[in-house]
Amino acid sequence: MDREDKKSLTSALIQITPENDDFTLQQAVSSNGINEVRRKKIWDEVKKQVWLAGPLIGVSLFQYCIQMISVMLVGHAGELALAGASMGTSFASVTGFSLLLGMATALDTLCGQSYGAKQYSMLGIHMQRAMLILVIVSIPLAIIWINTTPILLFFGQDHDISMAAGEYACFMVPSLFAYGLLQCLVKFLQTQNIVFPMMICSGITTFLHILICWVMVFKSGLGFRGAALANSISNWFNVLLLVLYVKLSPSCSKTWTGFSKEAFHNILTFLRLAIPSAIMVCLEMWSFEMMVLLSGLLPNPNLNTAATVWMIPFGLSGAVSTRVSNELGAGNPEAARLAVNVVIAMAIFEALLVGSILMLIRNILGYAYSNEVEVVKYVAALLPLVAISNLLDSLQCILSGNARGCGWQKIGAYINLGSYYIVGIPCAVLLAFVLNVGGKGLWLGIICALAVQVTSLSIVTIRTNWEQEARKATERVYDYAISAEIVT
Repeated sequence: MDREDKKSLTSALIQITPENDDFTLQQAVSSNGINEVRRKKIWDEVKKQVWLAGPLIGVSLFQYCIQMISVMLVGHAGELALAGASMGTSFASVTGFSLLLGMATALDTLCGQSYGAKQYSMLGIHMQRAMLILVIVSIPLAIIWINTTPILLFFGQDHDISMAAGEYACFMVPSLFAYGLLQCLVKFLQTQNIVFPMMICSGITTFLHILICWVMVFKSGLGFRGAALANSISNWFNVLLLVLYVKLSPSCSKTWTGFSKEAFHNILTFLRLAIPSAIMVCLEMWSFEMMVLLSGLLPNPNLNTAATVWMIPFGLSGAVSTRVSNELGAGNPEAARLAVNVVIAMAIFEALLVGSILMLIRNILGYAYSNEVEVVKYVAALLPLVAISNLLDSLQCILSGNARGCGWQKIGAYINLGSYYIVGIPCAVLLAFVLNVGGKGLWLGIICALAVQVTSLSIVTIRTNWEQEARKATERVYDYAISAEIVT
């Protein structure tokens, strides 16, 4: 009896029918196949993001270098010239460039989704409409720039520096109109994934700018004013290069079909997206300018140590806005969700890498600014906060790019208003001036603002119904397309 029980028990444990064996094998093969497909999709998305982000980082760096080169050369013309150029550049950024950049980001949504939906002719119409509006907006901005000196004097700035800044801003007025057109062209090409030609054009412009600026500052007799005029020449040259590319390249043959009267229609509809876009960008940029002004009131002014590092997440931000808008316009909600997840992982990796490097060099980086031990120790103490803010800023850049791709500019504007002006700046003032934390207090204020911004945008992103966003994108694209057909 025991022998029979053992036999039956053993047979129950080891007996496997051919049918069960085949089913298990099929499950394993199917599971491996699904995982392989998922890995391939992720890897393909990583390659697309890198392909987009790399050149966009280059474009941002080259455009930043134009301003930096001008200020560096002006620095050799004297302290007053340097102070005037620096203040003039800051005034121009706050009152002009940030507004035009913000309004142009509406094209991230409109051109990106139209391209994904294969409504190619609408990209040219959107760009023309944006150019028309930005040129009109530039006219009152130019009047403000012409009156830079009385505005600065009204706010109690030094008379001589205000006079120099006013002259510098006046010579930069032509650059204002070029900048608006340039941003429209950049968005037009970016949303089509045409990024390497932009990088090449920006690189050529930047290298020529070195020569142009040197001639204008030291050989033309204009002095520091020549640097402002050189900025204008270089920006217009960049616009010319991109216009020639759009006109002559077969890559834009479907998206640029010539000038159209359709650009004069749906202007109010465009403004409903462009104005929140401008508010979203301006609120953030103005808050950082305000932090710089506040740092000047401290005994040891704060140092800007991460301007060029910020270009990396900025490039990733442009990449994700393009990928999300393209996929939503094409009706691929799952691909849009995958693009966001992939770029968030890339941003975290980049921020951790940059943060690790900053921590490793924190005790020697201060010598780049000064040989004084006090400054070196101050920089070393500040860099951990810079690393944390870089991580949060990387995430907010990505999430803001996703918001532009989806068309959430109005939500982003509210979030930025609360993050920077209700939380960030009050915390910075409290910590730096009331609790006497100093420069660290300003950075902690920035970190508080970024933390609120990242948390808010993350909640919106996590709760997103991607299928619904794809339907909204389709409706937006075809509403514009139908309007264009009616006009025709």
